[in-house]
Amino acid sequence: MAHLLDPLPLRGITLRNRIGVSPMCQYSSDDGFAGDWHLVHLGQFATGGAGLVFTEAAAVSPEGRITPQDLGLWKDAQVEVLSRITAFVARQGATPGIQLAHAGRKAATRRPWEGGGPLGDDEAPWTTVGPSPIPFHAGYRAPEALDEAGIAGVIEDFVSATRRALAAGFKVVELHAAHGYLLHQFLSPVSNHRQDRWGGSFDNRVRLTCEVTRAVRAAWPAELPLFVRISATDWLPPGEGGWDLGQSVQLARALGKLGADVVDCSSGGNVAAARIPVGPGYQVLFAERIRREAGVATAAVGMITDPEQAEAIVAGDQADLVLLARELLRDPRFALRAAQQLGQDAPWPPQYQRARR
Repeated sequence: MAHLLDPLPLRGITLRNRIGVSPMCQYSSDDGFAGDWHLVHLGQFATGGAGLVFTEAAAVSPEGRITPQDLGLWKDAQVEVLSRITAFVARQGATPGIQLAHAGRKAATRRPWEGGGPLGDDEAPWTTVGPSPIPFHAGYRAPEALDEAGIAGVIEDFVSATRRALAAGFKVVELHAAHGYLLHQFLSPVSNHRQDRWGGSFDNRVRLTCEVTRAVRAAWPAELPLFVRISATDWLPPGEGGWDLGQSVQLARALGKLGADVVDCSSGGNVAAARIPVGPGYQVLFAERIRREAGVATAAVGMITDPEQAEAIVAGDQADLVLLARELLRDPRFALRAAQQLGQDAPWPPQYQRARR
């Protein structure tokens, strides 16, 4: 039986425990560059005992940003500052990871605390792209449908960002195919109305996610793990044509065969009006079913807030690790608290030993 504080071997690395920091957008970059905020924000989780520390979604191209203030990894100059962060995280015993993303039709928006929604004409919006010219929601611009050259460019952008992630010292890369962003837009029949080899059938709709996975796996060292985050369901009622858990199981099987090591199981984000039954651990069953039926390791996310709850997920074979977000904002030392509460051991930074008891 695995426990929350047990190490997790993945290819040639080992996470010190099964607690990870879920990617959380900070919308605090200038031209995609990380800054002091990112060093302090991510560093606190490493000193707080987490095993895996993911950055927020890093855009693989300027057009792939959600907001103008997104973190990016589309040019070599962005590597140096990230290297400082990965070095600090690693010195604390945690594993640094980065999530690579393209926002597709949900790009060119304002930061949440600035009202969200699409940038106005006077705010330098850029052209958004997607599988089909279908806007995300009322008030959003219709994206331009990607042609073959555009799709090839997206794949190459993910590969180039992956090479920069390696140069920056990251040990885990996660591909963002969830939350209504570009790869998810291709997966879901709600947003993908194409009739070519990139749309229509299941095999065609999953093609871009699979091709990105294949290309990134070839560029990423064999000894380092690759994660893929998916939205396991669009949360549409049966018969309304959305992406669902059954398709997610099929996709996860394919991703495992392509060399993905962990499927990070989230949900929603592609249908603005979807009714989501949010509650404690409401997405854990997705991770459990995909783990069982697809035969791949999974990460569970979504309102996991208590050490006993997290321990039960891992010990019950529902997922191989848990990724926390808001709870870590409230308590960056969740892993240290969990170790005490569960009667297990976790290394405290020597600077904080005086507070251990």
